[in-house]
Amino acid sequence: QVQVVESGGGLVQAGGSLRLSCAASGTIFSIGIMGWYRQAPGKQRELVALITSGGSTNYADSVKGRFTISRDNAKNMVYLQMNSLKPEDTAVYYCTLDDNGMNYWGKGTLVTVSA
Repeated sequence: QVQVVESGGGLVQAGGSLRLSCAASGTIFSIGIMGWYRQAPGKQRELVALITSGGSTNYADSVKGRFTISRDNAKNMVYLQMNSLKPEDTAVYYCTLDDNGMNYWGKGTLVTVSA
């Protein structure tokens, strides 16, 4: 079983920055894709960014050029650097990863961007 825990959320003004972290622990075999999704109030969960074990990345159009995903394979961690934040980035951000054919999710961390 793998546990996934996000951290780093909070309240920030528009134009500001936050860095989210996600740590995977437990019985880990070989983590493949890691990523971030978000869910704003009243909306469906949506993809923010993904990163493969080799470092290839994919971003939602809405965050390209502002957000950067990275990972530390030795520490089983993934990060999301968020710059130039906008009020529409307000959401609960969830970390997800694949390990040994299983998909795991964290409980989320709230990011609130004030205008």
